[in-house]
Amino acid sequence: MTSNPSPRRRREVIDALRRGTVPASGLDLLAVGLDRFMPALDASLDAVAGGGAAFKAVRGEYGSGKTFLTRYVAERALGRALATAEVQISEAETPLHKLETVYRRIGESLRTASFPPSAFRPVLDSWLFTLESDATAADPQAAEQGADAVNMTVERLLEKRLSAVSIHTPAFAQALRAYRAAAIAGDTATADALAAWLGGQPHVAASAKRSAGIRGELDHFGAMGFLQGLLEVLRDAGHPGLLLVLDEVETLQRVRSDVRDRALNALRQLLDEIDSGRYPGLFLMITGTSAFYDGPSGVSRLPPLAQRLATDFYTDSRFDNPRAVQLRLPGFDRDSLLALGGKVRDLYASGAEAPDRIAALVDDGYIVALADAVTGVLGGKVGVAPRVFLKKLVTDVLDRVDQFPDFDPRKHYALTVSPGELSQEERNAAAVTVPAGRPDDIELDLP
Repeated sequence: MTSNPSPRRRREVIDALRRGTVPASGLDLLAVGLDRFMPALDASLDAVAGGGAAFKAVRGEYGSGKTFLTRYVAERALGRALATAEVQISEAETPLHKLETVYRRIGESLRTASFPPSAFRPVLDSWLFTLESDATAADPQAAEQGADAVNMTVERLLEKRLSAVSIHTPAFAQALRAYRAAAIAGDTATADALAAWLGGQPHVAASAKRSAGIRGELDHFGAMGFLQGLLEVLRDAGHPGLLLVLDEVETLQRVRSDVRDRALNALRQLLDEIDSGRYPGLFLMITGTSAFYDGPSGVSRLPPLAQRLATDFYTDSRFDNPRAVQLRLPGFDRDSLLALGGKVRDLYASGAEAPDRIAALVDDGYIVALADAVTGVLGGKVGVAPRVFLKKLVTDVLDRVDQFPDFDPRKHYALTVSPGELSQEERNAAAVTVPAGRPDDIELDLP
């Protein structure tokens, strides 16, 4: 049985599975087959928490658990007081070659153990409080000499801590000083505008920028400096680092070749800066398919990047090195799918109204039957089955068993899968066995 989680954690996980999405938290309750990777990933998190930097490229096909893994790592990062941010790379909304947009998404998705996204403004306020506390602790006499003396002490400390950032991006330090001044003066409108500008938001009021002595909008290279500044602010706010996940970078393969090349070069620039020591406290993770890492429209288009990411996957997968720059997820097999189904059933039962009925009617034999039926609908491809399987298990089976005393899934439920509830990858898998153009739902009687 799953260890007893809080009702809130259980509800959040079950609700996400009911929607067919990866839970944002509570992933330790569902983790299957990740034990071999965690020592190396935990070591990277510890290194980052200690002021180092790290990079990991996660490789896997659709359904292999890339998003699950990165969110699981994010939970472990939050447990170490790190901040986390997850950015979905897409041509339309977050193109990788525009790092100013990527930085804005970081601010929007920033999470800490205490604050959900966006935690950017709470982090700024925590930084402001910590800065003043550290300044008065370092110079106790300043507090006795009045507000002006405290202000000068804080200004000196701010300059000292942001000196490295000011060399590359002086505007970040200027905006922070102005944000502090506006917050102290109670000028909420200006403070809000400057906080938005520090978070990379466009179209900030010109009057607020003038008050800080800054002009223009954030650009690609400025964003790299702002990321450095954000890491400094996080550190002073009690968060020793940031886990940044760039998810679905394989979408670069679908954009114009010139845009793709710029995006790959942006990724190379980030890796160069990490290696140079510019981003202490940054753990960058990217996810992509094998085609992205090995195919002609992916990493291979930029030889310096391909050389950096090269990893031996010709040796037996049992001996994959989790410490290598690339980490290969093998995807689900039948055993891991069944283990996951059992975990979800036990988690559901731990807070259900009728746990005994669930244990009796949704036993291991039924889990096997449902998993095999869903996999059969999807062309026998276990790797693409987890999302649909878990959604059906929770919504169509467990919810009904829990609510209706006379419901028996073996007697009253036939698996129904409509094309409209499948992702493109799942439809592609189903097309292997489903006749083209068939409009009806697929119904299978479970034994």
